[in-house]
Amino acid sequence: MEFDFVIVGAGSAGCALANRLSADARYSVALIEAGPADRNPWIHIPVGYFRTMGNPRSDWMYVTEQDDGIAGRSIAWPRGRVLGGSSSINGLLYVRGQPQDYNYWAQLGCTGWSWDNVLPFFKRSETWHGTHSNATRGSEGPLSVQESRLTREIVDKWLDAAVEAGYKRTEDYNGEDQEGVGYFQLTMKKGRRCSSAVAYLNPVKSRENLTILTDAQTEKVLIEEGRASGIRIKRHGAMETVRARKEVILSAGAIGSPQILMLSGIGDPEDLRPHGIEVHSALQGVGKNLQDHLQARPVYKTNLSTINTEANSLFKQGMMAMQYALTQRGPMTMAASLGTGFLKTEGRLETPDIQFHIQPWSADKPADGPHKFSAFTASVLQLRPESAGHLSLTSANMDDHPEIHPNYLATDLDCQTLVKGIQIARRIARTDPLKSHITEEHAPGVDVALEDEEATLDWARRTAVTIYHPTGTCKMGIDDKAVVDPRLRVRGIDGLRVADASIMPQIVSGNTNAPCIMIGEKAADLVLEDTRS
Repeated sequence: MEFDFVIVGAGSAGCALANRLSADARYSVALIEAGPADRNPWIHIPVGYFRTMGNPRSDWMYVTEQDDGIAGRSIAWPRGRVLGGSSSINGLLYVRGQPQDYNYWAQLGCTGWSWDNVLPFFKRSETWHGTHSNATRGSEGPLSVQESRLTREIVDKWLDAAVEAGYKRTEDYNGEDQEGVGYFQLTMKKGRRCSSAVAYLNPVKSRENLTILTDAQTEKVLIEEGRASGIRIKRHGAMETVRARKEVILSAGAIGSPQILMLSGIGDPEDLRPHGIEVHSALQGVGKNLQDHLQARPVYKTNLSTINTEANSLFKQGMMAMQYALTQRGPMTMAASLGTGFLKTEGRLETPDIQFHIQPWSADKPADGPHKFSAFTASVLQLRPESAGHLSLTSANMDDHPEIHPNYLATDLDCQTLVKGIQIARRIARTDPLKSHITEEHAPGVDVALEDEEATLDWARRTAVTIYHPTGTCKMGIDDKAVVDPRLRVRGIDGLRVADASIMPQIVSGNTNAPCIMIGEKAADLVLEDTRS
């Protein structure tokens, strides 16, 4: 098999790349996905993430190493292993981040990645169906973005209480000013998930110059005389070679892309040689700079109806299913969260440094089902953590997951910011009109006093979990630790790029699906520009 372009990973960025590159009939494109096609019906039902996360047919099932920052715990890190990647199993939440995020990238030397540079790609990617529109929104893109079809009184009360506590409402947190509280925007179309595969692959999968291979896991990039000449994959139990006449582009995500690079001999020699891997490019930054959003999850019992009680019997679940089948509305269109807030822990800050995910349900572990009592969750995270971890190979075998060392809460600023965010969550809960509908603080609970920062931090370390945003492990830049340059070319190897969440030099201020799609859109332009020049 030989193609002009070989893309590894059919996730948020990879699907966008495959669409845009194959739009030029002069070039042949192969899109290689380790997982299966997205035929599981739960993928397309918005609330189906309860069934797809933790399912080895759609989830890589990664688990971190024990981490001192979270009291020595190891936690699950779901990542999509299916057409659409994590956009097929995520919570459907559409967040671009702050303009300042991208301006900071540009200040780090990533020329061409300022807000003004990336905004056209955000616009090109989306069709915005919201009631409020402005010059930052797109109207002709493949990705359907809409306002939530579902509201809940407890979420409305939280938003009203946040405003009463002094925070502002926002009509569109994806515009020039992110700050404020409101309902999430969703990657949804007519009540169904709009993954990157639905948006970018379904309309073009019949193109003669586009080949999509599923259940095809990439072992390594083949490097000949300093150039990527193709990849080696395992498919149907046998090893095969897929040749690339022009470029190989890794879009396998913040865990997959650095692992493939290391298995290919691209990385820190001290990490590769113990596994007998020949070094082709000594890049110390591969697998480093790992960043993620860690969420603390205050939970409140309430006298209002929530999903906990609305779905606590087979009869009620059946009624929900019938409503969805007939109208494509109701609780089965629920994203992972309904309400959000991008807030500042200190008034002197230029931009928000914490984000809320307000969920009209609660659970110890979502896979175990909701609590038996009516409750809601006011999840809070730090938007731009200083702490960074790393990945390391466990062996030279592609089937062995790498070690994931998140290094959470490793700096004073990160600890202080998360504690302040939890305190804000608790103060909003003590503000009407929300306060009168809370019957008990389930977590952290009365044993943790509001102003006790040490006890609050201890609770966060013992209970906080990922909100599924790993980034940064093949960072873009011009310094010695950069893995790719601002055109996403891997340093030291011709014909090889990376385009996914791993190239972020700093994590964006919010959920990562929308930025990854933007990265895929921009990467396609960079590839075509360089090919045609």
